[in-house]
Amino acid sequence: MSGHSKWSTIKRQKGAADAKRGQLFTKLAREIAVAARAGLPDPESNFRLRLAVDKARQANMPKDNIERALARAAGDGSGDNFDEVYYEGYGPGGTALMILTMTDNRNRTVGEVRAALTRAGGTLGESGSVGWMFDRVGLIEFEVEGADPDDAALVAIDAGARDVQVEDNLIEVVTEVEDLHSVQQALEASGFNIISAQLAMQPKTLMSPEPDMAIKSIRLVERLEDLDDVQEVFTNLNVSDEVLAEAIN
Repeated sequence: MSGHSKWSTIKRQKGAADAKRGQLFTKLAREIAVAARAGLPDPESNFRLRLAVDKARQANMPKDNIERALARAAGDGSGDNFDEVYYEGYGPGGTALMILTMTDNRNRTVGEVRAALTRAGGTLGESGSVGWMFDRVGLIEFEVEGADPDDAALVAIDAGARDVQVEDNLIEVVTEVEDLHSVQQALEASGFNIISAQLAMQPKTLMSPEPDMAIKSIRLVERLEDLDDVQEVFTNLNVSDEVLAEAIN
């Protein structure tokens, strides 16, 4: 997943600077609700729910907000009923996009996603049109500083990880979906400070369009992620540091 760490670092830096916190917390609450509905409403018994709660804590979501989201998810069904839906499409220059949404109104969501794609020169694809270009994996990231990448790789691989890469001050560990929890536990037990652990869509190959198209693709991803119903966007876009810096400034 070369390039993913770079993308994650920039998104994290931008998020710390200018994210709309109310919108972010709303999205995190939805993620908790959907994860709870997919299994038991107890983070200790539902790994996906535990991931959602950990993600909320990493984003500094107030404890009361997290507890309210868990209470609604475990309640009598009076809370919002959101569905998890992936939309597939193409960005400028032909970059592939997997757009993860959580919505209570699919007509509204698909309309907003299609409009954002069209305005940027992209297109909304049929189901399966780009999904074959991605693998669903577990993804763990932590900072290189204070950690020995070789030690981290040994711990992760011994615990079942399938790949470990170091890029842009991050160590990135890729696992099978079912091994994410055990690898995360092994790394934490060895003293590594995990920044994030999540389920992700890993592109099988990366695409490096011309700089102007790459910048348009980056800005499209940002616009999509600003939509209320969009949780995350995965892409096979690969860009240089220079192009990425130009796009976010």
